[in-house]
Amino acid sequence: MNRILTFLVFLTFGLTQAQQLNCTVTVNTERLPNANQQVFKTLQTSLSEFVNKTDWTGTVLKQNERINCSMYITLSSYSSDQFSGTIQIQSSRLIFNSTYSSPVFNFNDKDFNFKYTEYEPLLFNPSVYESNLVSVISFYSYVILGMDADTFQSGAGNQYFETAQNIANVAQQGGFKGWTQTDGLQNRYYLINDMLSPMFADLRQTSFLYHTGLDTMSDDLKGAKEKIKSSVVLIGKLNSVRPNAFLTRVFFDAKSDEIVSIFSGGPSIPVTDLTDVLNRVSPLNSTKWSQIKF
Repeated sequence: MNRILTFLVFLTFGLTQAQQLNCTVTVNTERLPNANQQVFKTLQTSLSEFVNKTDWTGTVLKQNERINCSMYITLSSYSSDQFSGTIQIQSSRLIFNSTYSSPVFNFNDKDFNFKYTEYEPLLFNPSVYESNLVSVISFYSYVILGMDADTFQSGAGNQYFETAQNIANVAQQGGFKGWTQTDGLQNRYYLINDMLSPMFADLRQTSFLYHTGLDTMSDDLKGAKEKIKSSVVLIGKLNSVRPNAFLTRVFFDAKSDEIVSIFSGGPSIPVTDLTDVLNRVSPLNSTKWSQIKF
């Protein structure tokens, strides 16, 4: 009888284990000639299990409540246990009363270098440096969580961004690129420091208001478009202080196609002021903005 009770306890624990991410991890080796594919298959499986089975927040979520995301790793070179490449991180969240998933984060990190030995355990401790592989994956897991939280409540991502910043600070001791000011202007250091800076509060507020608008589309399409427009125009205020800001580009890398789609169909609203702001704050997407015809 005691054995049965013990089994049921462990079974219940397994079914309710806190997991927050529903992440597809891909390791692409097309650039590696004559590569031993077994180690890369093991790496992909290990990373997938690490991201999806780690309890990042302590919150128990149902399967359909977890954040859908992906990490696409493209390896360009390796030697023994040394690997170099890039990692593309994407996440999305479901819009209320719909089956549509809105892109939230889309970022390509070009400085993804790490050591890895096949079958080595991937262990996460926010206060301890384990490896650059664990640090990068954990860092972006918390960035995903923070950006998702910001879409539901203004400033709700702070606790996750602060953990990501702590991971970044601890990871500097590893000596790998991407964690310090000297490694470029669009890296992990600036991503997380800008995200927590009061200077970019308007951008995070834009994310909240933008998704609030999306969530009301099923009730009032025209009113929702007005809310989304107002949220995007808010970025113009930031641009007047910090033109061509890194986080502005991060926002539009995720949202540019969606913005064009929203304002190129359905009930018409005035968009002249919107397109003026878009062309000013994100001129690299001017070809896309020209598709907004209303």
